[in-house]
Amino acid sequence: MEPEDSPKIEYPCRYPIKVMGLDVDGFSSAIIDILRQHAPELAEQDINFRPSRHGKYLAVNVIIIARSVEQIQAIFDDLKASGRVAMVI
Repeated sequence: MEPEDSPKIEYPCRYPIKVMGLDVDGFSSAIIDILRQHAPELAEQDINFRPSRHGKYLAVNVIIIARSVEQIQAIFDDLKASGRVAMVI
């Protein structure tokens, strides 16, 4: 249950997700694979990569078409369960 003062999201909508983890071989492709399992229409132009200042971490920024709060929660759960993700925002 959401608190009453939380902003209400109307679905479907464009929803940004930022995933951060160690910039190691296969990190970005593993993250994109997980995202596409839940949002198969993810377009290349809605994916952006940004390395950290010293190159140790990589941020994968995407915008998906979110269809429900359950979809978003499933994405966050699968990303965290991958063992490759330091943070999901």
